[in-house]
Amino acid sequence: MNKITVLSLAFISIARAACPNSCSGHGTCGVDEVCTCYPGWGMGGKEGGDCSERFCPFELAWVDGPNSVGDTHKYAECANKGICDRETAECDCFPGYEGKACGRQSCPLDCSGHGTCEFMKDLTFGIVYNEYYDGSVLSLTGLGTGGKMFTDYSWDTDRARACVCDGGWTGLACNKRMCPMGNDIMDVIPNFDETSIIGMAGYGNELAQVQTVTLHDAGANNLNFGGKSFAIQFTSKLNETYVTQPIMWSTTDATLAAYIEEALEKLPNKVVDDVSVSVNSGVHANGVVISVTFTGAAVQGKQHKLEILKHKCNEGCNPRVTCL
Repeated sequence: MNKITVLSLAFISIARAACPNSCSGHGTCGVDEVCTCYPGWGMGGKEGGDCSERFCPFELAWVDGPNSVGDTHKYAECANKGICDRETAECDCFPGYEGKACGRQSCPLDCSGHGTCEFMKDLTFGIVYNEYYDGSVLSLTGLGTGGKMFTDYSWDTDRARACVCDGGWTGLACNKRMCPMGNDIMDVIPNFDETSIIGMAGYGNELAQVQTVTLHDAGANNLNFGGKSFAIQFTSKLNETYVTQPIMWSTTDATLAAYIEEALEKLPNKVVDDVSVSVNSGVHANGVVISVTFTGAAVQGKQHKLEILKHKCNEGCNPRVTCL
């Protein structure tokens, strides 16, 4: 009888053997003394164990090895770009990465206070609209403002970031000042007679840039522009953007040219100190051809292309224009 009692006690003792560390209070003890941890708990970054350590947030890995079917950029703790603090469940991201799970890049020096940190999907080609829509083919014509944006399906398009600098600043961290630009004085012969025959382009004289904007009416009738108003956006070589006052349309070419010239030369800071404008609307099928010649000292050399603000701008909007 005593033997039976001892054996029973031994059996009871074995049956009550606990899971490791009693699952640390963060899980339940199951069959074979194995812990089933509550969500967010485990050990050593793995499920199970004594449930004493926390998981950190997961994000698509910046770098990892392929799985059996060759997939990469799988979900990983701290995106494989940080160390997980198992007590606080927070990622200590490596330099250059930030976010709850180190899931996005940080910009160098936070763009130095002279720019904004933008996702790759929000970056543009070119500074102004017509750098992309350059008129080389019909599909690349049109009016608009700003650089060309694309639809990007890359895995990191909303994770990788770069600085977009304010006007007057450049560099990866927007920490370098831009200097004014002008003609190379070594390419110009002082006191050269630019009006002489041998003073043609290529013989040592300065050559002003001429930009041409052609506006077409849908009905091929240039008179339909009458009574409209528009504005011109000018971006300096320091990438500073200026918008003219509203320009009223005139069906008289010389008058419209004078309006455009005056509006450009009235921009702040003498950013356009001198231009010459001509307008030709005589042939309706050819549209209205506006030629702007940059003759001033502040606008020497190649300039960013002018942009036409064509959309309607009502009360509370500046500049107020009717649209073309």
